[in-house]
Amino acid sequence: MAGVGEMLEEIKAKLKEDGELRREFLETRSRKNPIGAFCEKCRQMGYELYEMEVVDAGEEFYAAIKRSANGGGENSPALKGEDDFYELFFADLEP
Repeated sequence: MAGVGEMLEEIKAKLKEDGELRREFLETRSRKNPIGAFCEKCRQMGYELYEMEVVDAGEEFYAAIKRSANGGGENSPALKGEDDFYELFFADLEP
């Protein structure tokens, strides 16, 4: 089973090939619950993604990098956006 990061990369690759689907995903950002709408769209494509999985994946990934680079003793906060898979996903799709 693919992890969240791998699923997001697969979805992003599909969106780069399908302009209409890309537009639909970009529109989810204007909804009342944008991450929820985004995850619903992912599930419609067959990717079982839920809000907390997307949020946790970025934080866990960033924490693992910090531990590996600093021996686990690093307590510094993440820089803005470093641990946000959701925002990074869209940053790569914007023209």
